[in-house]
Amino acid sequence: MLLLVALLTGAAAPGQDRVVVTSAEWKAGAASAVITPKTMMWLAGYAARTKPADGVDMDLFAKALVLDDAAEGPLAIVTVDLVSVPREVRLAAAERIHKEHGISPARLLINASHTHSGPEMRVWRTGNTDDSEKREREAKEYCAFLVETFAKIVGEAHSKRVPVDVDYTHARCGFSMNRRRPTGKGYQNAPYSDGPVDQRVPVLRVVGKAPKQELAVLFGYACHCTILSGQKFSGDYAGAAQAFLEAKHPGAVALFMNGCSGDQNPYPRRDPDYVEAHGRSLALAVEAALETPPRPLSGPIKSALREIPLRFDRLPTRPELETRAKSSDKLDARLATELLERLDAGEALPKDYPYPVQVIRLGSDLTLVALGGEVVVDYSLRLQRDINDAVVWVAGYSNDVMTYIPSRRVWDEGGYEGGDAMKWNLFPARWHPDLEEDIVKAVLDVRKDLE
Repeated sequence: MLLLVALLTGAAAPGQDRVVVTSAEWKAGAASAVITPKTMMWLAGYAARTKPADGVDMDLFAKALVLDDAAEGPLAIVTVDLVSVPREVRLAAAERIHKEHGISPARLLINASHTHSGPEMRVWRTGNTDDSEKREREAKEYCAFLVETFAKIVGEAHSKRVPVDVDYTHARCGFSMNRRRPTGKGYQNAPYSDGPVDQRVPVLRVVGKAPKQELAVLFGYACHCTILSGQKFSGDYAGAAQAFLEAKHPGAVALFMNGCSGDQNPYPRRDPDYVEAHGRSLALAVEAALETPPRPLSGPIKSALREIPLRFDRLPTRPELETRAKSSDKLDARLATELLERLDAGEALPKDYPYPVQVIRLGSDLTLVALGGEVVVDYSLRLQRDINDAVVWVAGYSNDVMTYIPSRRVWDEGGYEGGDAMKWNLFPARWHPDLEEDIVKAVLDVRKDLE
């Protein structure tokens, strides 16, 4: 019995040498696949577009990193050069990956770079295109292709697992800027140098032990992928940064994970040359991080995912919708008409939305928080203060991208991110003003569950 206690605690039993208990060895594998559409689909991200894509500037990729601590089960992180991760795609992919590879849905994270030069795969956003029936069919077919691709690359990464060392570093990159410029008439979408930002570049490096070979570099940044506004497929600055890193680290898969960038834009922008310039700037920040003393990671890899009912504010009445349906504001009239059609069909307007909150613990030091939607930067800054862990990494655009997620500050200020953008997504009302507290409480609760 004394020897058993020694094995469990590391204490030495009488007459025995001290036994040192070490964490199980981590294994990892990585894979990638091109997901550039084979047809010229409608492009996502800008409502002003009037025609589909007309070419390819840069291929789009889906990439997978599978980490396994040999105790809790494998964890899969999937990153995609797309504007969004539709909820139905995430659910279908999670089900298939669980069935085929034994990775539970709670241990799957899918993050979108939010490039505005990728295909429109959100079926409900195809109604205002040139040919809604064709674009809806293309979107459905592309979503099915994504589910298949995610399952394939996760399986490939899972099969490639080898013993690895994993460490964390970070640096900073300066081209992001807050885009909510205050004016006498509200908030303008324009560079605002006095607004809050999170310019950290968190980096996770995965290196095989024998032979010693870099397998993956996962890095993040909180900034919209909106340098480009043309008609060609492209991963924007995030795609360029990944390409630079893979050229610099032959054999390694570079994965980009967008942060809380709902109110962050790249500046300067619009000139296509800035794709390479900002992409190289971000890649150089990753290289700078890799030259700093790393924090080795070990111990259990834990993950939990919870959907919380994120409430809407006061729902409109039928008379209010009937008035709005006659509005000169075409967007508001379209929304009101859609909501009236739902009521006429006997449907009740939804009171809330199933919002995904995921927390991953990589060993005892690093906590990765993955939030759905276009989360504004306040969440990253707050959670880094509120979570008492050595490293806190917060990502938005994860597992579902339904609309903007304002903080209470941004909700009070109003404007596009504060609630106006929700009309594009056919939601019945803006979020409830307590959404920040509801989300933060859920994050802290999920984090506590992993202790």
